[in-house]
Amino acid sequence: MHEVPEILLHSVAIGVGATLVMDFWGWLQKRLFHAPPLDYALVARWLGHFPQGRFRHASLMAVPPIVGERALGWVVHYAIGIVFAALLVSIWGLEWVREPTLGPALIVGVGTVVVPFFIMQPAFGIGIAGSRTSKPAIMRLKSLVAHFFFAIGLFLAAKAWALLV
Repeated sequence: MHEVPEILLHSVAIGVGATLVMDFWGWLQKRLFHAPPLDYALVARWLGHFPQGRFRHASLMAVPPIVGERALGWVVHYAIGIVFAALLVSIWGLEWVREPTLGPALIVGVGTVVVPFFIMQPAFGIGIAGSRTSKPAIMRLKSLVAHFFFAIGLFLAAKAWALLV
């Protein structure tokens, strides 16, 4: 197999698996702590207003919803997981896919928290790293923990995938 198609195949499998682990954490968080995870419909709502040139909002919650935003949000959520897995596989290479180690998964997985902290949350109107929320420390901790579980998911999905291929 050529390298680029192989990287894409591994990235899809690992990214979907890692995102499933992150979503399992969100489900547990909701059940155990009554703390709802991010509503991915908001991600789609944000992206859905890009064609009108709206990239930043005072409050994304006040912005009109777009058609199909819940389903689109979930698709985008998994696509982002695949992109981050592709970043990991591209940096550490196919050898890492064959013999995954925890370090690279933690570096990339936890490192992905910069995207919500410095791009999405400011664009949603809640400030850098949730600074405009009523409890920014809690917001930051929840984001870090979610991305930690994504990192664990990258490692576990890669381990499982290595057994299959």
